[in-house]
Amino acid sequence: MKKIFLKLGKQPLANSFLQNLRKKTLNREFFYNLNVCFDSKNYLVSISKPVNPRSQYTNKYAHRASESKTMREAFKKIAKKLNNKFKPKIIMEIGSNDGVFLKNFTRKKVIAIEPCKNLAEITKNKFKTYDEFWNLKLANKILKKQKKKVDLIFSANTVSHIPNLDQTFLGIKKVLSKNGILVIEDPSLFEVIKNNSYDQFYDEHVYVFSTIAIDNLVKKYDLRLFHVENISTHGGSNRYYICKNNANFKRTKGLNNVFKKELNYKLNKFSTFNKFSSRVKKSKNDLIKLLTKLKKFNKKIISYGATYKSTTVFNYCRLNNKFIEYVTDTTKNKQGKFTPGTHIPIISPDVGINNTVDYAFLGAWNFKKEILNKEKNYLKRGGKFITHIPKIKII
Repeated sequence: MKKIFLKLGKQPLANSFLQNLRKKTLNREFFYNLNVCFDSKNYLVSISKPVNPRSQYTNKYAHRASESKTMREAFKKIAKKLNNKFKPKIIMEIGSNDGVFLKNFTRKKVIAIEPCKNLAEITKNKFKTYDEFWNLKLANKILKKQKKKVDLIFSANTVSHIPNLDQTFLGIKKVLSKNGILVIEDPSLFEVIKNNSYDQFYDEHVYVFSTIAIDNLVKKYDLRLFHVENISTHGGSNRYYICKNNANFKRTKGLNNVFKKELNYKLNKFSTFNKFSSRVKKSKNDLIKLLTKLKKFNKKIISYGATYKSTTVFNYCRLNNKFIEYVTDTTKNKQGKFTPGTHIPIISPDVGINNTVDYAFLGAWNFKKEILNKEKNYLKRGGKFITHIPKIKII
């Protein structure tokens, strides 16, 4: 039974950066109520009413994974590990973005699934790319064309974006070979609750998975979870290793330990999420209080990173350009635009991080290490960062 535990208010699409602030543009801006619920039957945490994916994953999708040094290195590392350990002959990625993972597999047969046509266009000349949404129909189409099943299916920060899990896993079951491996990376519910990172909830994150929920979920499709790894990407994620029931992989001690940790943290109980909701409200109030105080002293505050996470924070806390003068972001196709819902201008960090800035809110807090290293000069001259994860803090 689904029950709402968190209400994050009226939210825009996290990726819907505005080209301008003309009346016609503002009138077209789409909003929805972002409520998060827990299902006590299957232990899934999800947003209560998912947005139509066709309005989210368009031919103007802004996020390019390869533009982050952290993500380039992470994908290179896991590609090498999977290649050496499992030696797959055919590799498929669901949600391939700009090919940052698949490009690491040279002399292999690779298949890219990417519904955002502007991203799919980048990889079409490199490997076989389907610019379609993943489902059972597409799985059948791929099998009919290539005849052979897939040895390794990889999906990073994508399965949690797909409302129809039935279609997702029926398609996976169809194309996965007898001893094939499915590897899924998605934000960890344990880390979200522990770190109070409520900004992991936005329209694209239909689900935030626990190991408990994934273990229960895949059983419906004659699949089984046999290993899990905690990884640092996106503020704390899990990497799930899944195979067919009759495959030659044993359940690991590592998986049992993570399972035990989550049960001890009561991620299978509604009361845990109710307490989390109270901490989120406190975080909101503390952040508004701090920013209001700094503005009274005429401090210049900006935000670092026009992230999907910051869309949730800005709209939940109602932070507009009275609090945040502008947002800096390295992604070129976000620069010159405005943040969804709050309409704060986005500019390049090369221009934005200057001598007039007193405080920068870490919208991209999951890249904190990379950002602090890059902005040493800003810190040396006395500039400070504000983070809200796990608590409101000035760095």
